[in-house]
Amino acid sequence: MDDASKARKPLSVDARAIMEGLNAEAAPLSIWLRTQANAPAQRPWFHDTGAEGAGVMSAGRVGAGQMKAVPHLWKWREISPYLEKISRIASEADVPPVEFADRQQFLLTNPGLGGRLQVSASIRCAVSVYNPGDLAKAHLHSPNASRTILSQNGGYTNVEGERCEAARGDLILTPNGTWHDHGNDGTSPVMWIDTLDWPLMEFLDVIWLDEEFPGKAGNARAQSADKSAGFSQALYGRGGLKPAFTGHQRGIGKNVSPMFQYRGADTRAALGALRSQTGDPFEGISLEFVNPANGGPVFPTLGFGAQMIRAGEETALKRETSSTVYVCLEGRGQTEIGGKTFDWEENDIFVAPNFLWRRHVNKGAKDAVLYTMTDKPLLEKIGQYRAQGMAAGKVTQIG
Repeated sequence: MDDASKARKPLSVDARAIMEGLNAEAAPLSIWLRTQANAPAQRPWFHDTGAEGAGVMSAGRVGAGQMKAVPHLWKWREISPYLEKISRIASEADVPPVEFADRQQFLLTNPGLGGRLQVSASIRCAVSVYNPGDLAKAHLHSPNASRTILSQNGGYTNVEGERCEAARGDLILTPNGTWHDHGNDGTSPVMWIDTLDWPLMEFLDVIWLDEEFPGKAGNARAQSADKSAGFSQALYGRGGLKPAFTGHQRGIGKNVSPMFQYRGADTRAALGALRSQTGDPFEGISLEFVNPANGGPVFPTLGFGAQMIRAGEETALKRETSSTVYVCLEGRGQTEIGGKTFDWEENDIFVAPNFLWRRHVNKGAKDAVLYTMTDKPLLEKIGQYRAQGMAAGKVTQIG
């Protein structure tokens, strides 16, 4: 007997009508009476071995009411002109540019999520541009956030008094509960990707933001840089060595990385040094950005990584219960997700939703580098992370 025939059958038309009538009656009490008890929205993804079909919703009220993220690619050559338009409009405004538009950015919306400002169930991504002279007011908030720098000159982010001068490929963290401000004191616009666990915090109803930074002379627009340049890298940037003479709490967030800046040049060098290794059959040469104080992910809810898909390399098929957002920092290639093929090149962004088979292919003559943003740490903490791999048509449990 297959899964479909074993599934609970829907209620009869008459029974469903009665239950829906009761729901209409109970609506003013803000309650909903299930018309199909314990009907899950998600079919058992791990039984389906085809390239398509995983992630399909079940029937019934629960399934019908759920929207699901779909694989999608945002081409840089198509979306970046809008950054230029935003930048130009803001620079010509008769008020300070960042006040003109609180954030000069656009948010990525997954076509499967009905216009919600998110790329997956728990991840929000935006692409921001800051003109020369722009300064975003110091603030802190409950979501964890990061900046993935796309421009050569990446401006700066000041986090808890540590000014992080940015360059392409840098990952800068602004953990929940840390005061931070952004700016550009260079001569050309800077661009980066903002990644946040905002949808999760929104679902849990714990979104909050504070802009009343207590400066030395009352509230201030920007923090003073009272830490030395590269402060957190000096403490934690030696790999495997943790200073024992200081505490590791910065800001008020819990279990978040006290190291705020991960240099793109260091990341690229580490990938290059590992190029000759066998690597992972599903990920190529891959690295994780970790919290140096405990060896775990940089945030409890989001993980970040970098991977090299070497020239001519094709990874094996893999699927996970977590969702992953990718941005291409170098080279070009393609990724197959749920039976669809997405060709990507520098600065392109794409998402692989949960439950879908995916693999990376680099048919070119040059190595490709992808940065990743995933909700895997969240799924691991609630005991819901699973992963499968496929080789020669055989499915194996790998996580």
